[in-house]
Amino acid sequence: MLNRQELQDAFLSHFGQPAALTVHAPGRVNLIGEHTDYNGGFVFPAAINFGTWIAACKRSDNQVVAVAMDINGNENSFYLDDIQFDHNQSWANYVRGVVKMLQQAYPDINGMSLMITGNVPQGAGLSSSASFEIALLRAFSDAYGLSLTGVEAALLGQKAENDFVGCSCGIMDQLVSALGGEDQAMLLDCEALTYRHTTLPDELAIVIINSNVKRGLVDSEYNIRREQCEEAAGVLQVTSLRHATLEQLEQHKPELKNTVYQRAHHVITENARTLAMFDALEAGDIAKVSQVMAESHVSMRDDFEITVPQIDFLVEQIAQVVGDKGGVRMTGGGFGGCVVALIPKKLVEKVSDTVNNFYYSHTGLTAAIYVCSAERGAFA
Repeated sequence: MLNRQELQDAFLSHFGQPAALTVHAPGRVNLIGEHTDYNGGFVFPAAINFGTWIAACKRSDNQVVAVAMDINGNENSFYLDDIQFDHNQSWANYVRGVVKMLQQAYPDINGMSLMITGNVPQGAGLSSSASFEIALLRAFSDAYGLSLTGVEAALLGQKAENDFVGCSCGIMDQLVSALGGEDQAMLLDCEALTYRHTTLPDELAIVIINSNVKRGLVDSEYNIRREQCEEAAGVLQVTSLRHATLEQLEQHKPELKNTVYQRAHHVITENARTLAMFDALEAGDIAKVSQVMAESHVSMRDDFEITVPQIDFLVEQIAQVVGDKGGVRMTGGGFGGCVVALIPKKLVEKVSDTVNNFYYSHTGLTAAIYVCSAERGAFA
């Protein structure tokens, strides 16, 4: 990835004029609250110090020209009055989708020249796409003096991904990329779109371990889980599992298939754990954080059935080192991807050594380890 000066130099070299502005939007990791977002529930992400940078300048015509520095300087261009899906350059559909949705809200925008780079690890579940969308929206907002709020930007980014790119994502990724807080995590209510921040303890680092298990079955299994959750909500006669209680679930258990019961059990208890983790961090109760993160992982493994043996092994190994001084769990959609841990900074090296010493010999895979900090969102 290019640094800021190199990005600006590349812009000047490619477009023959200096960039008028440079913007950044972070990726994210979800600390707890998995598969709760599309059930109207609670999630608890943090924006991280990996993200997307864009150097940009307004154009006098109505053309958007975007250059992806990390894909061999790949260029893609289109006109604002003819925004079509691009079947050849898939990355460009994020630009096209965002601009199309933005144009519907702000019809007076004109063309832009964009030079793009980023360092969110691809395929790790750390939301490079939302980071990309929010950076694009920040660039247009700054260039054209738009009165775009963080929530509006998040909704536009989500709409671009849902309606143009064709990925049925929730709102979490875009919202925390837009409005995350420095050294903070965000408790987001996915139904009301309200949020609260809490400060992460100085002594803890966010550590993300990519299992490098290729995430198979994600789309099909994700859709099945959504259907199962909707089925449970129907039997429980609630608009979403956000509004269900364990008492209701037990009462209706005879009417539910066992797998549907399990899925609902995960969502209802995960919402409670997410709120409990926010309260525990507010109170500085790290032992409680450790407990709820461990319970979250077990629930994802046994009730929601989205972990894989390699992820379970990583969680087990890290938990043995960290004990009740921090927490660890799978993060993301499942079937591979990453583990997230809150680890005392003095134990980060020991955790890294443990992963490096045992993970490959147990799985034949090499894990990638990222020590992160919580960063400010693009619209914060």
